[in-house]
Amino acid sequence: MDGARHSMLARLKGEIDRLESGTTETLRRVPLGHAEADAVLQGGLVQGALHEVFCDGHHSAAATGFTAGVARLLAEQRFLLWIRQDFSARENGELAMEGLAELGLDPRRLVMVRAHDADSALRAAADALACNGLGAVITELWGETRAFDQVASRKLTLAAQDSGVTALMLRIAAAPQASTAETRWMVRAAHSPPSEDWGAPVLETSLIRNRHGQTGHWIMEWNCDACHFREPQTHSRPVAAEVADRSVRTSVTSAEQRLAG
Repeated sequence: MDGARHSMLARLKGEIDRLESGTTETLRRVPLGHAEADAVLQGGLVQGALHEVFCDGHHSAAATGFTAGVARLLAEQRFLLWIRQDFSARENGELAMEGLAELGLDPRRLVMVRAHDADSALRAAADALACNGLGAVITELWGETRAFDQVASRKLTLAAQDSGVTALMLRIAAAPQASTAETRWMVRAAHSPPSEDWGAPVLETSLIRNRHGQTGHWIMEWNCDACHFREPQTHSRPVAAEVADRSVRTSVTSAEQRLAG
């Protein structure tokens, strides 16, 4: 099943589940593209909500890539605002626009904001979420902080619901805590299948909070061309051909035996 067909089916499933449940709440879901994950998410991630992505300090690049991919899907070609705490930028380095472009994000639609500390970053995020011209707001915080508590998460959730702009919290080297997040993810780098080329990013993802269903664990590959997640693809590798002249192989074997003797 190709990505486009799967995305359509995932969207339809989310709408059917909503209608059958009789709820009056309208949840706009966007499929990730990974069949099993979308099934658990009842069609995909909810737009206009708060989603959290956690990782330890050694897997910050993987979590950053996952967050960028999710933002690309949820924003649907609208502008993205990425708010980075100064300390996070010093620890991880500046984001490479060339790298984001290779992932499928258009750097011309990305606005970067630097914040002195967590409090400043969260205030900027709350203000930005009120702008319905944006597709998503990413707030990147490093380490533990008391600034992002239940009150702060509730403020971001309400702002996202009012405007329809998705709030993404990227938490690096921090432990998950209670919040009003729609979903919460733990992300690590995973081994890519053998390939002669650079290959696509492969991530180990764990959905550890889901307000509307079950949790789960999946290995996902980001398709940079189609801009969606999928099962890791196998890539064929060239194999050396057998020796055509068997007499050559026989002589080599004899030589090996003499050396061994």
